[in-house]
Amino acid sequence: MNIILMGCPGAGKGTQAVKLQQMFHLHHISTGDVLRAEIASGSPLGKQIAAIIDKGNLVPDEMIISMLENSVKSTDKGIIFDGFPRTVAQAQALDEMMHRLHHRITHVVMIELPQEEAVRRITSRRQCKKCGEILHIDVKNPLTKCPVCGGELYARPDDTPARAKHRFDVYRQETLPVKNYYQSSGKYVEINGYQEPQKVFEDIEKSLKKNK
Repeated sequence: MNIILMGCPGAGKGTQAVKLQQMFHLHHISTGDVLRAEIASGSPLGKQIAAIIDKGNLVPDEMIISMLENSVKSTDKGIIFDGFPRTVAQAQALDEMMHRLHHRITHVVMIELPQEEAVRRITSRRQCKKCGEILHIDVKNPLTKCPVCGGELYARPDDTPARAKHRFDVYRQETLPVKNYYQSSGKYVEINGYQEPQKVFEDIEKSLKKNK
């Protein structure tokens, strides 16, 4: 089982990826995490990526695919791709890479969420500086301390209303064409993300087991 998990910012992809990883014993590949790990490794590829990011440029698709290929080769488990592909060109490159490694994408899960709710979730998100716990707060009566460890909560720079709307606009322009790319593949399923996280997970689980 190799899953692409899609959805707009705030749709809960990270939460669902963790649940799916545990339920089906999968290897979770988040492009952001893999980028950071590659840079931290000090590999030649990591040094190239660090230099590009330091200049404020986007990492080219071929470098991301090379990095993901290393991660796929390092595991014998099924995979969840979280946050990739973001464009049709990346989707095509991923298909080619998986074919080269004698693998294939088996499921494409799109978590659907209205823009208004996505922006609300993003702007109410706070993270603990101490333990990393992510919470959604009441912005009219916000918490300042983490209920898990007592650490200080903060809003990430990307979690402002203006940045949230911009991220949704970019998603709509770049990532929704990927939906069209996969819709006719027979692997694509849409899940209602406007529910409690556990109900979203149950719906995803049913779709995966139904389309084995």
